[in-house]
Amino acid sequence: MLAEASIMTTLTWILTATVAGGIVSVLGAWLIASRASAAHVPILISYAVGALLGAVFIELLPHAFNRSDNLQTTAATILGGLLLFFILEKLVLWRHCHIEECEAHDPHLPAAPLQAPVPHHGHAHDNGRSGMMILIGDTFHNFVDGVLIAAAFLADTQLGIVTALAIIAHEVPQEVGDFLILLHSGYSRQQAFALNLLSSAAMVVGGLLGYYALQTMEQWIGTLISLATASMLYVAVADLIPGLHRRPEIRATIQQVVLIALGIATIWLVGEIAHGGS
Repeated sequence: MLAEASIMTTLTWILTATVAGGIVSVLGAWLIASRASAAHVPILISYAVGALLGAVFIELLPHAFNRSDNLQTTAATILGGLLLFFILEKLVLWRHCHIEECEAHDPHLPAAPLQAPVPHHGHAHDNGRSGMMILIGDTFHNFVDGVLIAAAFLADTQLGIVTALAIIAHEVPQEVGDFLILLHSGYSRQQAFALNLLSSAAMVVGGLLGYYALQTMEQWIGTLISLATASMLYVAVADLIPGLHRRPEIRATIQQVVLIALGIATIWLVGEIAHGGS
């Protein structure tokens, strides 16, 4: 009976985290893209960098090594994960890039998701081309995030909470970019919101599939935690930090450092609270 209660608690945590992760990120993105100034997005990105780095070095990496029978194998898995996510980004699965106009093709444009593509004067939208690409990439991304959240909760509730928080932190500014690109692609605000919400449902599907699959494949949990480590580290270092360097002035740099530290402190605090309650 206790084992059954424990399993249901884990499943409840996974469902709560994946549902909340999808809804919070999409609602937050919609509110920011609809009402807030574009200047608020870099603030969110700085905080997300701190949350991701905090989750990697305070929680995920120690857990990955603690569960490992071979530290070299675990380190190699993380290294392989970094290469994997580099390849996926090159295939434009996780990169929000317009077919002809994006940071990858024009170094003078801000890195996504700091600024979404905007139409040229006298040109119409792209007839849904970039929007469809965004939806496919994000659906896959959200599905993988759901699996990683499930693996984290199956390993340790505290690790699951921190992992979910870090994922939500970087999903919000990313979803802002998605929302703006969908608008540019010709979708209405209502359609963009509905499609982003539908895409976020893949996180719940990934969480449920991960939970039931990993119940009988526990040996894969450590590997998935290593991949989650690589994923968050790659997003922070390769995708988000380069965009922060585009604001080199002292005031912006101080703001970024403070917000990164705040993101790290949040992860530490959440971990301390979760550990105290466990």
